[in-house]
Amino acid sequence: MIYLKLFLEFFKIGLFAVGGGLATLPFLQQLIDKYGWITHEQLLDMIAISESTPGPIGVNTATFVGNTTAGTLGGVVATIGIITPSVIVILIIAHYFARFSEKPIVKSSFYGIRPAVTGLIAAVAFQVAKIALFDIEKYKITNKILSILDLKAIALFSIMLYLINKYKKHPILYLVGAAFVGIIFKY
Repeated sequence: MIYLKLFLEFFKIGLFAVGGGLATLPFLQQLIDKYGWITHEQLLDMIAISESTPGPIGVNTATFVGNTTAGTLGGVVATIGIITPSVIVILIIAHYFARFSEKPIVKSSFYGIRPAVTGLIAAVAFQVAKIALFDIEKYKITNKILSILDLKAIALFSIMLYLINKYKKHPILYLVGAAFVGIIFKY
């Protein structure tokens, strides 16, 4: 039963998460709230790992959630679930694309999807920032407004933004550097 549930839930995510891996994140957050297969902190860790390893976030996270929930077979089932809709849609599009790509309704549809995907990604960015940069639990304990801020995380975030904008090096260098800082300072 768990395998069917994993397949169907990740099939739905794969079907409706238009726009790539980041667009799957709102659906993954709902999945966490619904089943509790992983925690929000594990999702945040998975985003970090997925951004620094090959493969899309959705596929990597599906594999992780499936493996955590139901072992290796669960990981395989969840991964197949999330990629199946894409394979089906791409096969259909490939068959009909040349015939319909210049139609005004098709162009308008793609034009309308872009802002929706941008909104989904922005919503996830806000959720990730809320988890990574702010410590709401600490505020609940201390009731001090300044305790919300995770100063180390905000400092690292600010330094990374500065370095990225100033030096424009390959992103992997920044990921390795941030991992190195985390290891040294036991972030």
